[in-house]
Amino acid sequence: MTDNPRVPLVLISGLAPGPNADLAERLRVAEPGTAVVHHDLRQIHSGVVRRRIRLGDRDQLTVLELAHGCVSCTLREDLLPLLRKLSRMPQVRRIVVRLDEAMEPEPVSWALHHVLVGERPVIEDVDLRAVLAVVDCAGWLADSTGDDTLAERNLRASPEDERTVAQVALSQVEFADLLVLAGAATDAWSAAKASAVLDRVAPSIPRVELSKVDGKTVLDAVPADARRGEVTDMHGPLLRGEPPLHTDCGIGLLTFTSQRPFHPERLHDAIDVLLDGVVRTRGRLWVASQPDMALWIESAGGGLGVGHAGAWLAAPDGPDWAAVSPERRTLASLRWDPTFGDRAQELVVVTDQATPEEIEAALNGALLTEDELAAGEQEWVRYPDPFGEWHEEPCEDTETDPDKHDANVSNRKDESQ
Repeated sequence: MTDNPRVPLVLISGLAPGPNADLAERLRVAEPGTAVVHHDLRQIHSGVVRRRIRLGDRDQLTVLELAHGCVSCTLREDLLPLLRKLSRMPQVRRIVVRLDEAMEPEPVSWALHHVLVGERPVIEDVDLRAVLAVVDCAGWLADSTGDDTLAERNLRASPEDERTVAQVALSQVEFADLLVLAGAATDAWSAAKASAVLDRVAPSIPRVELSKVDGKTVLDAVPADARRGEVTDMHGPLLRGEPPLHTDCGIGLLTFTSQRPFHPERLHDAIDVLLDGVVRTRGRLWVASQPDMALWIESAGGGLGVGHAGAWLAAPDGPDWAAVSPERRTLASLRWDPTFGDRAQELVVVTDQATPEEIEAALNGALLTEDELAAGEQEWVRYPDPFGEWHEEPCEDTETDPDKHDANVSNRKDESQ
């Protein structure tokens, strides 16, 4: 750890560039010595990123040419070293990073903590005080429930970026410490429905209006127990805060649990139920053909991805209990099975038009039958496995999580068209 005091850092994310810039400017003018950094990724497919730095009277625009056109390279080759450089400048009292609209704050936070610049991570130079997400009230509901891809909006963060706008919109608000509401919804119903979605995907996160934001005091609204960049534990609690369990404006919340594994092919066939009429799915899967590996599933809009979440505690090569979080140990203890240990299905689904009964029926139908369960693991591992093909990101050293890789079921929307 460096002996120099760490410089406060604020991350701003959101899909609307105008309100994002407005919030960053309010923070900049409120405290002298605030440096605002922004990387524009609109030409990243050509390997070009435009970086803007504002500090006092300085307004510098630099065109960067990267070896690979991707967010990982932007982080590793420019943003992280830049944050260290700014943190050592005596005139810099605070840094505000306005992320490109296509960027999710969680991978950035992971990189701050885990990617080495020189021999140590940049989190030793900066103190992540808050992650702010700007919600454009006029379009956020459509963005978070629609099927548009980033490519269709010219918002891709790399040439291979297949994410949906909904995936980004939801991940930005879920990881935030404070939601900043910009503008107004088109009508009262849309406002109420957007609020119902936020109540379920980001229930404990305070909301303030951008028009009323005071750059000097806005961070006072960040709760004392805010995550402040803490990366998601894929084996931790799935429900953060206290989301309402009743249905509001057609938006509901379903939890699915089972201590029986999924049949891989039947799960693959049933997984489309998590795309139609579903706002968001997050959770852990236990697939019979991979008995020692937990899988992580996320869906939003027309996009769905499945990735590795590391070994179960009960697996022969599973992590030591002392090496995992207290929350994971508690959850495992509560559900421990004499035969299967902590292996279990745990999904949280935010529904819109889909009925919970339909989702539960489809998922229950994908579980192993009594006869299949009795056949044992030696038979399970012989099942054809659509979830067995994995690919690495081109710059894997800056992934959100070293155990999480996308599977070949991403963006199932395209398969059904």
